[in-house]
Amino acid sequence: MKRLLKWVAIAIGGCLALLLAVGVVWEQVERRLVATAYPAPGRLVDIGGGRRMQIECRGAGSPTVVFETGLDYFGGLAWTKVLGPVAKFTRACACSRAGIVWSDDKPGPHDGLGAAHDLHATLAAAGEKGPLVMVGLSMGGPIVSTYTGLYGDQVAGLVYVDASHPDQLKRTQAALGKLSNDKASIQDLGGKLSWTGIPRLVAVFARNSHGETTANMPPRAKEIALAYFATSLGPMVSERKALPMTFNEAGAYRNLGARPVIVLTHGKPTSEVPQAGAEKFERIWLEMQKDMATWSSHGAQRTVSDSGHYIPNDDPDAVVAAIRNVVDEVRSSN
Repeated sequence: MKRLLKWVAIAIGGCLALLLAVGVVWEQVERRLVATAYPAPGRLVDIGGGRRMQIECRGAGSPTVVFETGLDYFGGLAWTKVLGPVAKFTRACACSRAGIVWSDDKPGPHDGLGAAHDLHATLAAAGEKGPLVMVGLSMGGPIVSTYTGLYGDQVAGLVYVDASHPDQLKRTQAALGKLSNDKASIQDLGGKLSWTGIPRLVAVFARNSHGETTANMPPRAKEIALAYFATSLGPMVSERKALPMTFNEAGAYRNLGARPVIVLTHGKPTSEVPQAGAEKFERIWLEMQKDMATWSSHGAQRTVSDSGHYIPNDDPDAVVAAIRNVVDEVRSSN
C-alpha cells in the first residue's frame, strides 16, 4: 500500500508539473499572438528608460481633453464610449498607465505621483500641449489632481467621474471598519502567477460574464482588455497596493482656484460594499463628492441617477455633456 501511494503521488506530481509546463508555454505563445491580434490604437511613444506608453488622440481643437482611468485593467479602453463623441468637438486623448494593456511596465511603486509624471512625459512625447481638461475616473481622480498640482499651468479645467477622494480610505474605515477584500487577495495571487497561464485561463472563462465593471462595456473593448488581462493584472495589483500613497499625494492639491470643475457621482449603489454598510458608505461617498466640488470657485456636483460606478459605460452621454460644459467654459474665458 505504501508503494502504491508513493507511485500515485509521483504520478500526480508529474501530471501537475506537465500541466504547469504546458501553461507556461501557452502563456508565452498567447502573449505574442495577442500583441499581433490587438495592436495598440493610436501610438506607442518613447518616454525614456526603454519604456513606451500608449496614447490615442482624436479630433482637433482646444482645449485638449485627457482621460485617466481608474484602478482597473482597461487602460484607455475604459473611455471607448466617450472618446469618439468628445473628439467631435475638441481634441481628446486616452492613455494607458504603466503595465496596463499596451504600455510598458516600470519598476518601483505604481503611485499617483509616478502616474502623473508618466502622463506628462507621454503627452510631451506625443506632442500634445495645453490647455488641458483633465478627466479622472475613480482612482484617476487623485491622479489628475496630482497632475494639476504639478503642472497647473497646463490645466484649464477638470471633470471628476465618480472619482476617489483623498480621504476615502480614512473616512470609510472610520465609519465601517476595515472591510475584508477577498477579491484583492485573489488578484494578489493572480499577479504572482501570471507567468503560469492561470490568470489567462480565468480571463477566458470571464469573457461571457457581466460583472459590474464590464456590464455595459462595448464587447470589443472587453475582449481586448481580457486578452491583456494576464499582463495587466500585476501592475494593477501594484497600483492598489500604492493607493494610500496615491491618496496622500493628491491630498496636497485640493485648491483648484477658479478652474471650471464638474464632479459626476453614481446614483446606483455599488455592490462592492457589504449590504450592512452600504447605506452609510453611499452617504459618505456623496459627502466626499460634494466636497470635491468645493475645491474650485467654479465647481459643481451632479448625480447620475441611472449609473453605477463606471459612468463612462453606464451613461456615457452624461460624461460627454460634463466635458462639453467644461470645454465651453474654458473657451469662453480665453
